[in-house]
Amino acid sequence: MEIKGSECGLIAPTSSDNQSSTMELRTVIPIDQHWKFKQLDAKSSEFLPVAQFPTNIHMDLIHNAIIPDPFIGKNENDVQWVGEKTWVYKTTFSTPTTRSSKGVKLVLAFDGLDTYATVCLNGREILRTEDMFIPERVDVTGTLKRDGGDNVLEITFEPAWLIGKKLVEKYPEHKWGCWNGDPSRLAVRKAQYHYGWDWGPTLLTCGPWRPIYLEAYTSRIENLYFTTDVDKSLKSAEVVAQADIEVGEEDVESLRIKFEISIRGRVMSAEVVPVQDGSARATFRTQNPELWYPARYGSQPLYEIRAILLSPSNSVHDTVAKRFGLRRAKVVQRKLDDAPGTTFFFEINNIPVFCGGSDWIPADSFIPRLTPQKYRDWVKLAVDGNQIMIRVWGGGIFEQASFYDACDEMGVLVWQDFLFGCGNYPANNDFLDLVKREAVANVKILRHHPCIAIWAGNNEDYQYQESEGLQLDPEDGNPDNWLRTDFPARYIYEKILPDVVKDLDPGTFYHPGSPWGGKDTRDPTVGDIHQWNVWHGTQEKYQDFDLLSGRFVSEFGMEAFPSMKTIDDYLPLGKEDPDRYPQSSTVDFHNKAAGHERRIALYLVENMQYKFSPFEQFVYCTQLLQAECLASAYRLWKRQWKGPGKEYCAGALVWQLNDCWPVSSWAMVDYHLRPKLAYYAVKRELASITIGLKRSVHSTPADKYTRVDVKTVHKIGMWASNLSLERRTVSVLLKAWDVVSGKETFAKTLHDAFILEPNRSVEITEFEVPVRQKDVDEEMGIVVAAYLVEEGKQVARYVNWPDPLKYVHLQKPKALNVQQLGGDDEAGEGDIYIDAEVPVKGVALETEDDGVIFDDNCIDIVPGERVRIGVRGQKCDLGKVSVRYLGL
Repeated sequence: MEIKGSECGLIAPTSSDNQSSTMELRTVIPIDQHWKFKQLDAKSSEFLPVAQFPTNIHMDLIHNAIIPDPFIGKNENDVQWVGEKTWVYKTTFSTPTTRSSKGVKLVLAFDGLDTYATVCLNGREILRTEDMFIPERVDVTGTLKRDGGDNVLEITFEPAWLIGKKLVEKYPEHKWGCWNGDPSRLAVRKAQYHYGWDWGPTLLTCGPWRPIYLEAYTSRIENLYFTTDVDKSLKSAEVVAQADIEVGEEDVESLRIKFEISIRGRVMSAEVVPVQDGSARATFRTQNPELWYPARYGSQPLYEIRAILLSPSNSVHDTVAKRFGLRRAKVVQRKLDDAPGTTFFFEINNIPVFCGGSDWIPADSFIPRLTPQKYRDWVKLAVDGNQIMIRVWGGGIFEQASFYDACDEMGVLVWQDFLFGCGNYPANNDFLDLVKREAVANVKILRHHPCIAIWAGNNEDYQYQESEGLQLDPEDGNPDNWLRTDFPARYIYEKILPDVVKDLDPGTFYHPGSPWGGKDTRDPTVGDIHQWNVWHGTQEKYQDFDLLSGRFVSEFGMEAFPSMKTIDDYLPLGKEDPDRYPQSSTVDFHNKAAGHERRIALYLVENMQYKFSPFEQFVYCTQLLQAECLASAYRLWKRQWKGPGKEYCAGALVWQLNDCWPVSSWAMVDYHLRPKLAYYAVKRELASITIGLKRSVHSTPADKYTRVDVKTVHKIGMWASNLSLERRTVSVLLKAWDVVSGKETFAKTLHDAFILEPNRSVEITEFEVPVRQKDVDEEMGIVVAAYLVEEGKQVARYVNWPDPLKYVHLQKPKALNVQQLGGDDEAGEGDIYIDAEVPVKGVALETEDDGVIFDDNCIDIVPGERVRIGVRGQKCDLGKVSVRYLGL
């Protein structure tokens, strides 16, 4: 591949770039040492050391044993006072020796202060903040001590809770209201989940939650930005790079920018451009570019663009680099061949993509303790689970750079919400100005990431508007009128935010909210929907998710308890705690969803036999329930991805991937990165090749009068999904067993060479449940399995059980064989093999060792098969592995 510059000639990097000069190379000094904190309004309070830096107040109070860990027991209740106090952070640092150099500017850069902060340097106020998401910069050249002198930096954080309450009083004409948390959160530009959610605690943090730096320079690169345009043919691409420069007094007419584009450390092209009117711009074109693809569809090559600020003598004054991927991405909304509404699918490099994935919340209530490695572990879990999209939910934060870096590297598409959720936000002038500053700052920070495929204005604010009957006239296109309604935040979602995205990231699709589209937010034919009529709403059966579909389902879910290890971690006395049972007050405290007891009980009692004791088996049953529910959704919605003109459902994002604390919630993986059983069930359904079965009962009366002479037929529909980009030829096999005896009652190859067209699902057949004798209700005792075989290798498998499972006469196997093979040589790592003489539902392996990673779990076993579960990570001691299944 060759990249060519369009202006000012093509140059190669030279060693002369580092020649000496009187100009200063920008230096960046972390202000991360010697920090201490105290409570401002307590006479006995004294400065104490922080836990780390960046930090927040709860972490520091825990570190100094002033408060208990709020994640343990009910300690959350005992730490609420923290959020209503004023806290002071303080440090000292020396002035760099460049202080006296001619033209050198010294700037303090604050990447994030949470939230209402007053910053003083050497006793002088230099900054006030009111938004935890806006990075701030302050010129302190005239405020710092002389070279080598010690400076005192002090930051006072006022309680966001109290300020929010006062803001609500200040604007009584606004209709304050929300789901989750206190309505005062709507007035505060702080992570909304800090106020408590139906899966998270109320922990109103404050503090310097992101890094602080001291920068010294004469001129600097203020912003490196570029647009990429991949031709529809995919054979050429254009990169237009621009660097905005903060030019020092001595350098007004003398600076140049050298742009370099490289890949895998090799410079492909470079160009030097003069700085004019504070910026420099260059255009690069390439033939046969290396394209970035989502996981499964191709590789993720990342280019680097580097801007080097040069003096006339070629000395380097500043360097900024960003990685990017070349890809052609869009959201396609067009009419369907034979259904109402329009499509809503993502097309990457001309490939329509079925987006199976999950919704993401902040992975901790205390963000500063999330390491880059923890972010990578989370993203890798998603990718290993065959997920290709993560939606960053609007009640959290614009995530840390390491999160988006990991998504770039592993091929995960990101649906990025702006940070508004579940409420009626105000729209006074001060608030609107703050919102615009926040949006501008964060779009600039994130727009270079190839993973970001869509910006969405909010989470469920339009749903809140509908539920409360707030004013919204879809025919009124005058933004000024929107401000005069009782839903003024429409101005944010349909004016401010789209304007910002159009100006700063024009190549990325903007969506006003999630959900949004059609005649209302529940319209399944346009845009995206949040399908909560399973669990919430009308509490439909999860077996009917195909009737609850939408063009793109960006939320749905089912709760489950976390790992028993996680429960023991949060119980104050662990395994010996008297509250170690499902209905205890401590266990209930670690479930924040209103009515969770009724809802879990409803879906359990509708679907399976279960018991509360032992606790471990009850936890297993909730996880099996969640696994069955989520697998049903993915299986049935993927069935509706039927190819060009028939993209009836183009994606499903489960609520939710992760947790911010140890809790029973909708998460597929708990706070400690321990997958629940649903994670594995979803992983199987999102594989490239799958086969699906669904039972249905058809009753036909002999005439219109009778209620006795009725013929009932139990049928099974069969289909396959091929998300690969290749045409596949497979054999289709069908088997059946008696659930009580384990005897095989049916076996047949339905097709020797069935064609699976690429990137779609296809119907295979519909057949009656194979029984030996009709009209004796034998169908409820028959387990059916379908297989796809390609070139002698099984590529898909699905076991279908009678519904509901509670009616099935499940047998305890006399010989459930669990064996470990390999592990001592290159043949394997101790993989586990399972077989049984009768059908067994949901066989799950459990181990106390978090270092042991199972590639699969919660597997249905049928006679005559031996199922393999791959084992990675630490060596697995089979003697420490326990086995559970339904009916144990």
